[in-house]
Amino acid sequence: MLYNTAMKRIFLKKPSWKIILGVILFASLLFSVVHVAVRLAQVPVYAPAGEQAQVKADYMLSLVQCCLGLLVMFVPSFVEKRFSVNIPNYMYVLYYIFLYCAVYLGEVQRFYFLIPNWDAYLHTFSGAMLGALGFSIASMMNEEKRIPVRLSPGFVALFAFCFALASGAVWEIYEYTVDSILKLNMQKYMTESGSILSGRAALADTMGDLIVDAAGALVLSLAGYLSLKFKKQKPKGVV
Repeated sequence: MLYNTAMKRIFLKKPSWKIILGVILFASLLFSVVHVAVRLAQVPVYAPAGEQAQVKADYMLSLVQCCLGLLVMFVPSFVEKRFSVNIPNYMYVLYYIFLYCAVYLGEVQRFYFLIPNWDAYLHTFSGAMLGALGFSIASMMNEEKRIPVRLSPGFVALFAFCFALASGAVWEIYEYTVDSILKLNMQKYMTESGSILSGRAALADTMGDLIVDAAGALVLSLAGYLSLKFKKQKPKGVV
């Protein structure tokens, strides 16, 4: 009886985009972990002379990213329950879309290599997404009755921009650390043939990522600032 009631609630209730995208993301990453683990045991350590083929290092990177993706996709839910905060559904949707595009499409389906500037598009999107998260955090602080200070639209926009850029910097630290430990090439400091880059060429990927992070965050912050400014100046009684 209880089982039938639970099943009816699951299948008769109209699922939200948050749930649909979460299931798709989880299934895609879980399948990819199994597939990549199998391929990891089959491919060679080095590509045959004169050929361009995926080697163990490529599949190791995909495996690390898929496992990490499975973990971090539950971070918003953990934060909601642990700190009793309400994360808007649209933030879940943006977050799941970003993880799907970055991990599954980017690493597993190799969009980073098949589609020009795929990494730049994702970092621009993530900068805007993190800026939106920064705005959500600042808005929750403004609505908190226990905090007597009310943040101005300009400060909220500045906080959102700095939050997004700081998160982008943390991601680059993660990439550098993983590259150093597992001998991977997340920061593109060497070519596909294994040649180590130097000087500005070695910094190009990292700095390019930070620049487009800042661009996406800046656009979102300016849009948010204008929205808050308009809302603040709107006459009372106007919907």
